[in-house]
Amino acid sequence: MRTYTLHLDRDALAGEVHGLERAHLVPDGFSWTAFAYGPLWFLYHRLWLSALGVLALLAATAYLGHAAALNPVAGFVVALLVQLLVGLEASSLRRWTYARRGRPVRDAVLAGSLEEAEMKAAARWLDGTAPARPTPAPYANAPSRTGEAAIGMFPFSEGRR
Repeated sequence: MRTYTLHLDRDALAGEVHGLERAHLVPDGFSWTAFAYGPLWFLYHRLWLSALGVLALLAATAYLGHAAALNPVAGFVVALLVQLLVGLEASSLRRWTYARRGRPVRDAVLAGSLEEAEMKAAARWLDGTAPARPTPAPYANAPSRTGEAAIGMFPFSEGRR
């Protein structure tokens, strides 16, 4: 089972079909195709800034390996580790790009395949069980407790000394 995040427009309302027309599901976890193809995977998904960043990272790695006169085997291992990093962070970069474009994460589903995730996400969205709007940060408007004097990590043990 894999977790998929649902990305919709900010103004999409739960229960409306219109919001699902431009929805994107992003699988969480390691991306073998991003590991194998690097910047081409990002260009395929229209992640222009991420593609440029990955291309710059790979070029800088190759240049620094050449400038440091690394052994070819060591250079290959370093390049392989950079590609491993790209494969690990590809989904996060895709989520970041969608959030920057005004399509934040609106829901997450657990499914065995992309098709099953699409069915579950659409059913939850149309039933209205998915969150309608992103919830605000929990500590933004939290009331302050000025009446309690708490010093240190354990305020309840202060009076037992």
